[in-house]
Amino acid sequence: MRIHDISVSLSPDLPSYPGDPTVTVEPWHRIAKGDTANLSRITLGTHSGTHIDPPRHFNDAGITVDEIPLDLLIGQARVVEIPHAKKIGRNELEPLELKGVERLLIKTGNSQFWGENEFRRDFAALTVEGAHYLHHMKVKLVAVDYLSVEPMDGDGEVHRILLNGGIPVIEGVNLAGVPAGYYQLICLPLKLKDGDGAPVRALLIEPPDAAAQQPFDPHTSRWPLS
Repeated sequence: MRIHDISVSLSPDLPSYPGDPTVTVEPWHRIAKGDTANLSRITLGTHSGTHIDPPRHFNDAGITVDEIPLDLLIGQARVVEIPHAKKIGRNELEPLELKGVERLLIKTGNSQFWGENEFRRDFAALTVEGAHYLHHMKVKLVAVDYLSVEPMDGDGEVHRILLNGGIPVIEGVNLAGVPAGYYQLICLPLKLKDGDGAPVRALLIEPPDAAAQQPFDPHTSRWPLS
């Protein structure tokens, strides 16, 4: 069983969405200074790093982080790859045959940005049409591999379509090195009372027979297991 940790590490070097609080980690107690233990103070936004957007993020009447059912955040998920498009709409999503997919993780070129400290404005994101299509396909959870599901020039409509449709969004996952396919998702946010968002630790677990399902590539030395 292989586990992929698709969360990014919270640190002051982590890029943050423009206008959001940056992450700070300050020493509070230190053994080296004579204290009995090490303890730090952290400052961050509710949408720092790998985090979840609940409906409350864009709707004062929407459910909050601590009210999201856990069975929505744990279960079978599918990772799809859309490597070249910057605007992901129905034309990019429809060929993926998403019928029956409840938890969808969209892998784009964004996952290569996590080695950079500066925020990238040219990230791939869903269009309004794409959000409508996912709602039509009855997807229950969407994850994207940068700090917003919506392009920089968006007006919030992509968020509203998804969140008001009862579809929480996980933003800021790192899918570099994660092949397209089916996994078990475990995504646990901080239990922040009345939270409009919260950092999460998100994991993808490959099924035991995943190696047998991977197509054989004759140009590598990776032979399928018997």
